[in-house]
Parts: sequence; structure tokens; C-alpha cells
Amino acid sequence: MKKNLSILLLITFYSIYPQDISNNQNLDEVIISSTKLDIPFSRNFRTVKIISSEYIKNSPSTNVLDLLQEVTGIDIRRRGVGGIQGDLYIRGGGFDQTLLLIDGMKMDDVQTGHHTLNMIIPLFLIDRIEIIKGPAARIFGQNAFNGAINIITKETKWEPRNATLQLNELSFGSYSQKNLSITSKISGEKVKSILSFSNNNSNGYRHNTDYNKTNYFIKTTFKNGDQPIHLITSFTENKFGANGFYASPSATEQYEETQASLVGLSTAFKSSKLVLKPKFYWRRGQDEYIYIRDNPSVYRNLHKTNKFSAELSGSYFSNSGVTGFGLDFSMYNVSSNNLGDHKRETLNFFLDHEFKLFNDILVLSPGISVSYFSDMSWHSFPGLDIGIDFISNFKIYGNIGKTYRIPTYTDLYYSDKTTLGNENLLPESAISNELGLKYNKSNMSLSFAFFQRNAKNIIDYVKENEDDLWNAQNIGSLKTKGFELDLKYLFKNKNHLSFGYTNLEDDNYISNINFSRYSINSLKHHVTTNLNLNYLKHLNHTFVLKYSERSDNSNYTILDSKIMYKKGLFIYINNIFDEVYSETNLVPMPGRNILIGFSVVID
Repeated sequence: MKKNLSILLLITFYSIYPQDISNNQNLDEVIISSTKLDIPFSRNFRTVKIISSEYIKNSPSTNVLDLLQEVTGIDIRRRGVGGIQGDLYIRGGGFDQTLLLIDGMKMDDVQTGHHTLNMIIPLFLIDRIEIIKGPAARIFGQNAFNGAINIITKETKWEPRNATLQLNELSFGSYSQKNLSITSKISGEKVKSILSFSNNNSNGYRHNTDYNKTNYFIKTTFKNGDQPIHLITSFTENKFGANGFYASPSATEQYEETQASLVGLSTAFKSSKLVLKPKFYWRRGQDEYIYIRDNPSVYRNLHKTNKFSAELSGSYFSNSGVTGFGLDFSMYNVSSNNLGDHKRETLNFFLDHEFKLFNDILVLSPGISVSYFSDMSWHSFPGLDIGIDFISNFKIYGNIGKTYRIPTYTDLYYSDKTTLGNENLLPESAISNELGLKYNKSNMSLSFAFFQRNAKNIIDYVKENEDDLWNAQNIGSLKTKGFELDLKYLFKNKNHLSFGYTNLEDDNYISNINFSRYSINSLKHHVTTNLNLNYLKHLNHTFVLKYSERSDNSNYTILDSKIMYKKGLFIYINNIFDEVYSETNLVPMPGRNILIGFSVVID
């Protein structure tokens, strides 16, 4: 294995290194919304990662779950393939501790964090992905315990009486994979829309791992004078065999169906000193779990969740700096044959101000978020960002903040033959901090950060003996620390090489835990490397190398590749070395597999 890797890397380095550096490219131009204030990436004093549409197009990943695995410090523990099911972790935190947003709308689910990724939309609809690591509760609320990921969807251009139809993908591959996606773009003088349909299905790479995933998506923009109004609707349905996904590896006949719906309306009012951004949205989730696929009467769960939210955020510009403020109100309800029926209302207010001192050399951004939970009382999340910008292209930054997570309804009330919830759970809390630096030029970007998180009342499912029930408990304190490195270098002809490494250590203060389901098997070492080559004018070739080593010393190395003829043809080769590995619950992942397809645009 190591010999194969060495040979590959030598070949690829040799192919790009002799070329001259192109100086007409810029890594700093993208505007991000990692805070409620939209600011250029080059001015942001946090650990932020941007996945661009160009990167997405060249990536050997076929779905968002696979794509996020290419990012340093992000741990996607997949069950199966095709993006059908997986859990999202940032810097060792739990899957309930990371917030996912779509166009700024929070996709949190009060039932369980297992459903965070159910709303994921296809890659061809994504303009970029903004990833903020570290304490983010002050920015996004309590679910952003360890960070947040904001998926920004594409928009079509304003063009009078224009319509296009695009076959985004028609592909076939290993395990009888069949993928179809179609997009229509329509534009008039006052209305423009993107409409898409996609379906992905497979017979599965082993017994009872078949899946069928369908997504419908519409994004419409109405022009009211100079003010655009955005309407987004999305529906995703996923049906899949769940061999060993939950319970135990011996539970080979499990089956699950999930639905995720989103309807959102947003706009912006702008003047020279004030920006107001109202947002209204509804998110619905449904999850049906069957223990024995062909005999649902043995054991079946059906959960339905709804979230209604209204948000107003804004920015005020004055001589003393920029002030961000906002208020959001949400209503949640859960209806479940296992969890019962529950309701929760939340109210969140935030205030943030950016001070620039000493000719903008020093930037201070203190802020606070205050949240009310109808069943958990009031909680506050203060924080402070500091940035020093005294050398061209070089920045030093630090931040500290309090984070918080209240238990999900699964944590509190779930019960089955293997698992038992706990109504007496306390909320999780933590103090997180990081210290980092950034270096950005036209052809190179470098970031380095130390981070630390001291958490209390961490919730995990634990047991003393192997045959005992998994029981939800506040396991005590957990200290997580580490460092992270990201490097990207641009070569001539848009060739680029990126490298990322995360080192993470968990210091569990509870020494008598014999079995833990979630919290104590973080990625101790995580390496990601992306090499993108343009051999000819229309031929692009990408390699992605990922090395993962967990706290239990299990490790695996995965090499993926994509060859794309820019006029429409592509081929994916995943797990080239045919590595035998699992990411969670002892669920074996597939070996080497291939996907071949094409795309066509019709004007």
C-alpha cells in the first residue's frame, strides 16, 4: 500500500512541479457568511473553509457526504454508499453538535442529529459550501457546538426570455448504480427559476444495502424593483436497506425510509447604513425504521418532526464599526410511536460588533447570543474574535466562546431492545478556543490553527458489559485539543495541489466507561490531499487521497480519482486500492468501484 502511494505521489508531483506559477488567480475574492455579517474570506478571522463550485465539479465525490470527507477536520461516518446515511462530526465533536444550513436556513432536527444530513441536496445545485470550525453558537445558536456548514445553492442569471435544459448526469456503475439528474433554468424580466429532479439507486454492495434516493428542487427569484425575493422548495426521499447500520452487526434485515422537506422565503432590504434580512422557512422530517424488512410487525418506529422559523438579521454601519444583530423564533413538534408527542419553542437574540483599531491592524469582534428554550429555560453564548493584520497577506487570529447543546428527544425518550434514553439528562456545555494564522497570495494559501474544547456533561450511549443496553448518560467532562494545517498551491494551467492535516486528542476524564457508542472514537490523525491536473485543454484529472486513524488505532487509506472530459464525459474510480475498512458501527464499506457517465446542455 505505502509503495503504491509513493509511486503515485512521485508521478503527480513530477507532472506539475516543473511548470511556472500562474499569478493571475485569486483565492480571496469569495464573500462568506460565517457570521451574520457578509465579509470577504480574506478578512475573516476564523478557521473557515470554502468549497467552490469549481472544486465540486472536479471532485471524485458524487454526493455531499463524500465531498465533506475531503475537508480536514471533518469526519463523516458513513453507512453504505451513495450518500444515503451518515453522521457529521467536526473536530471530534458528536453528530448532534454540528449545525447544517442551506442558504442560511438551519436544518437541525430535534428528534436526532442522525437526520442532519437527510436534507442534503445534489452537488450540481451547489454554488459553494462555507465551513466554519470552532465555537459557533454565538453566530448560529446552540446546535453549532463544534462548528457549522452552510450550503449555498446556485442561481440562474437574469436573462430575458431564456430557457435551458441540462442533463446533469446519466451514469452507471458498480453494484448496479444508476444515476439520473435533470435541471431546467428559466429566466424572464422579473422571474427566474431553477428546477431539478434527480434519482440515484443501486442494488447494494452486499446483502440488504440497496437504496433509492430521489430529490425535487425549485429555487425561484422574483424581482420587486431592485429587491429580489427568493423562494426555495426541496423534497428528498431516501429508501434503503440498513444491514447492520444500527443495533448490532447481526441485525442484517433492517430497513429505513426518510423524507426531508424544505420551504423557505427570504429577501434583503439595503440602504447605505442598514441591511435587514428577513427569512421564513418550514422544515419537515419523517423517519420510518423497520427491524425486519419483510416483517414490519416485529418492530417498527415512525417519527415525524416539523420546524417553523422566522428570522430577522441585520447590519448597521457607523463610524465606530459594523454592528450585527438579529432575532429568530422557532416552533418544533415531534410525533412518534416511540418518543411520544412533544413541542418546543425557541427564541434567540444575538448582538455582534466589529471594532477596527490602529488603522485596521487590530480587529476586535465581541458578541453574545441569548437563547430561550421552552423546556430548558434561558442560556447565553458569549464570545470574542481577535484579528491582527499588520503584514501584507499574513494574519493572526484567535477566538473564544461558550457553546451549548440541549438533549434531543431521542436522547431523552428513545427505547428499544438495545437502547434506552434518559429523561434526566443535563444539557452539554463547553468553552472552546483557538489560535491560528493565515497566509494568502494569488497562488498560495496557508492556514494553521491550534484548538481546544473543554466540555461538560457530554451525552453518550454507554454500557458496562457487552450484553447490556446502551443507556444515554452524561458521561462527564471531555477535553479535546489539537491542531490543523491546510495548504493550497496553484500551478500553471489551473493545476493545483492541496494538503490538509488534523491532529486531535481526546482526554476523557471518566475512566470507568467500558463501552461508548459515539464520543470516544474521534479521528486522531486525518490527512487529505487533492491533486488536480489539466493534461489537455478539455481533459481534467483529480486524485483525492485520505488517511484516517481513529482513537482506537484503526486506520485506513482511501484513494479516489475522477477523469472528466469537459464536453460531458466522466469516470469515477473510488477506493482504488480496494481497502477493507469501516467508518462506524462495524459496517463494512465497499471495495473498489467505478461510475461512468455524461452530461449534456440543451439551449
